[in-house]
Amino acid sequence: MSVTAIATATPSAIGSFRTRRSTNGVSRFKMSVRSGSVSMAAAPMLTKLQQDCATPLPVLRNVAASMSDDIRAGLAVDGGSDLKMILSYVDSLPTGDEKGLFYALDLGGTNFRVLRVELGGKDKRVIAIESDQVSIPQELMSATSEELFDFIASALANFAHKDGNFPGKKGEIGFTFSFPVKQTSIDSGILIKWTKGFAVSGTAGKDVVACLNEAMDRKGIDMRVSALVNDTVATLAGARYWDDDVMVAVILGTGTNACYVERMDCIPKLQGEFSPSGKTIVNLEWGAFSKGLPLTVFDRDMDAASINPGEQANSSFNIFEKTISGMYLGEIARRALLHMAEEGSLFGKSMPEKLSMPFVLGPYLFRNPTIPNCCRTPDLSTMQQDGTEDLHTVGSVLYNVAGVESNLSSRKTVLEVCDTVVKRAARLAGAGIVGILQKIEKDTKDAIFGKRTVVAMDGGLYERYPQYRRYLKEAVAELLGPETSQNIVIEHSKDGSGIGAALLAATNSKYGRNL
Repeated sequence: MSVTAIATATPSAIGSFRTRRSTNGVSRFKMSVRSGSVSMAAAPMLTKLQQDCATPLPVLRNVAASMSDDIRAGLAVDGGSDLKMILSYVDSLPTGDEKGLFYALDLGGTNFRVLRVELGGKDKRVIAIESDQVSIPQELMSATSEELFDFIASALANFAHKDGNFPGKKGEIGFTFSFPVKQTSIDSGILIKWTKGFAVSGTAGKDVVACLNEAMDRKGIDMRVSALVNDTVATLAGARYWDDDVMVAVILGTGTNACYVERMDCIPKLQGEFSPSGKTIVNLEWGAFSKGLPLTVFDRDMDAASINPGEQANSSFNIFEKTISGMYLGEIARRALLHMAEEGSLFGKSMPEKLSMPFVLGPYLFRNPTIPNCCRTPDLSTMQQDGTEDLHTVGSVLYNVAGVESNLSSRKTVLEVCDTVVKRAARLAGAGIVGILQKIEKDTKDAIFGKRTVVAMDGGLYERYPQYRRYLKEAVAELLGPETSQNIVIEHSKDGSGIGAALLAATNSKYGRNL
């Protein structure tokens, strides 16, 4: 729809945006103020959305208790709950004594990162970090296993040889692999399937560590993988290196996950196979959690339209992730706004075509080539930071991203929708964190809440969305109460997964193992 057509369709808009030509021929926007108002029919729709998304304390308590119950059921037997409760085989975490040169390889999408970390022990800690990011050519995403891993090995060799800084001994790598894997040891894991647009042949059912090690052998690289981890486990390790009180790690970005340190005698499915430390990190894969969540028609419609909709009659696939993570918050808001525009004339008589495009709105700026327009999407967070009297920033985002001309009333409604969706997401995430903490507390006989305990957070959604952070912390404080919540520190661990993988390579190479 053209700008002219939109302007004609909304004669009553206040503060609408019109284009004009600058002297250099580039289109610019100017604000024009006119009288009028939108239909009040959208008001009850907003009220309904707020009611369906409400997260009062009883709802949060139920979610936290259900999370604890699902954790126990998943630890008892594989398939015992929605939570996979995957054993990481990480039974030693960094102590600060680690010394030497170690590498990390982070493969989780169309780009992968390589890092070199020089460790100097307790006195010097991290002496230096170098990193590089490599884009995977589109054709390799559907190539053979050998072709993909040979490309990765070549990039790793180029990085390792940079500035002649190749290790004199066999290089140790921490391999962060963010695809579905059935891990069989600290340095081996069988690929279940490729996701995120990858369709590489000859890898499913094989050990991904062996695939990389073989590729490095073919390229003549004297390196090996000593630790295979996912990004959440690596984040916990990276945070624990600086703070011994870290017990939980949570990723809140495009996707979401959580892990924590568990006593092995609390994992019945281990059947007595304990390590010397008696502890290990367990990966929840908590995106699959589904109990007690307040859902709207927009959640259900989005789930039904997704590539992995509910596989059971009464249970949707990864519905917790679709409710709390960055990939979906903007889409939930878009669906609610589209409904209000169609049924409640939120934006007057016009019906902007762009607003009908899935994922045209996003909660923060993230890059995902499989989602249309998201690389150009101004974020929901930007709109919620708008402090101007006429909500000019909100109007700009609506116009530039969704082709919507708006007045002050409709912009206020848009902010209410954004806040409603984000508040529910953050408070549910907070309840999930409390569920993990309560499970640990019960099994360790008051060893968590009575002392300082740190939850390490990473991910763009948590980092870039102030309201999300605030709502999450408020929910944790409400659930735990003022006295206990003072002992729980929720701390941002920026890029902890990168250094964490290298540190796990160190702890599983030649250094002591003490959780």
